[in-house]
Amino acid sequence: MLLLALALRRRPPALETSATASRIERTERPLGLAPNTLMVLLVIAGIGCCVAMSMPQVHIVAYCGDLGYGAARGAEMLSVMLAFGIVSRLLSGWICDRIGGLRTLLLGSFLQGVALLMFLPFDGLVSLYIVSAMFGLFQGGIVPSYAIIVREYFPPREAGVRTGIALMATLFGMAFGGWISGAIFDLTGSYRAAFINGIAFNLLNLSIATWLIRRSLSIRAARMAAP
Repeated sequence: MLLLALALRRRPPALETSATASRIERTERPLGLAPNTLMVLLVIAGIGCCVAMSMPQVHIVAYCGDLGYGAARGAEMLSVMLAFGIVSRLLSGWICDRIGGLRTLLLGSFLQGVALLMFLPFDGLVSLYIVSAMFGLFQGGIVPSYAIIVREYFPPREAGVRTGIALMATLFGMAFGGWISGAIFDLTGSYRAAFINGIAFNLLNLSIATWLIRRSLSIRAARMAAP
């Protein structure tokens, strides 16, 4: 029993090396913002990216039916998209370890926007398979990056609550995005407007990520310039 208790004993906090400490930006005002302000921005970004993300994932089968390819082809494209999403989830973790959460969010958001744009001019059967694979490869690392951002910019005692809030926002974005895309199709009779709506929400996410990174770079430059 004693050996078992020793095995389950909580490890003492690891001492951070100077290299690790230099990558962590946890302060009372992360990125020069009030903590709750940064949290609100992450919530809005999470909703934006997942409204965009949900458009192909929720409606690709119906979209293929609307184009005349049939539901079976749409299901195959969805399978391709989700399979490449697994690859993306693993690859983005490797990338995030090297460039950080904010840059991974920016990269994923930009590439997801590119894939969404490609759905507009390319609606041939083969091209849709290719674009679906690209979309799956690009979007898989966006949602996990929010957990890394919380770890980098908020104190550990707040990590559970703030990570939960950020991920809840992404779930809301997926649900709302799936619904609003269908509602737009019902109003317009075409998925083109629904894709444009997804692109607009993706631009919202991209704008927030860009603005936060610019603040991070300016704060870092100011620290380096300080005597």
